[in-house]
Amino acid sequence: MTEDIKNKLLMCAEIYHCAEFIENDPVQFPHRYTKKQDIEISGLLTAIMSFGNRKQILKKANVLHELMGDSPYQYVLSCQWKKDFPAEITSSFYRMLSYADFHGYFQRLYRAYSKYETLEEALNIYSGIPMEKLCTFLEVSSKSPQKKLNMFLRWMIRRDSEVDFGIWESFDRRDLIVPLDTHVCRVAHFFNLIDTDTFSLKNARNITTALAEVFPDDPCLGDFALFGLGVSGEI
Repeated sequence: MTEDIKNKLLMCAEIYHCAEFIENDPVQFPHRYTKKQDIEISGLLTAIMSFGNRKQILKKANVLHELMGDSPYQYVLSCQWKKDFPAEITSSFYRMLSYADFHGYFQRLYRAYSKYETLEEALNIYSGIPMEKLCTFLEVSSKSPQKKLNMFLRWMIRRDSEVDFGIWESFDRRDLIVPLDTHVCRVAHFFNLIDTDTFSLKNARNITTALAEVFPDDPCLGDFALFGLGVSGEI
């Protein structure tokens, strides 16, 4: 990586890594809460919905949070989700995510919080890096980029941030993988951080490794630079 690219990433990370980022980003929803469990639940479900048109993401995530009310944690424990998201209803709640899908997510969360105090504690029974632990919990593949899950993990683990929460202190932010979306992939390819612009776990890891040259203790800080440059249309 050239010094010009390093300096560009450093400058853009400083520009885009700020509180103003929250207003138009799905991370605004977990920022409604202060209790750790509420932030975990809101963050996970919001991240899972974070694909497609941004306006539609925010609109439907708001519907979900209106259902969960003042405390997603109490909503999970109350089992009201069984009525709101029946297991037998396979019609869409948001795009290809059905009511039954959300029933499954809430069921996993209910089981986790029935046994453990926090989702962080529940995930620590599994082996591997944070992404692998979360994939095991959700029973999804850890061989794909899992952009949405890596974004959630960034929210929970990165500390000293106006955007991310850093409430999972038993995890290391150096173990995070960059959430690989269209903007990040395109800009990373433009900067020659990756050889192809394909959406793969290999590319997500390669981008993270490249960003670690610039942000050795916090590679996902570079996510803000790549994403911001892509969204702004600068690149």
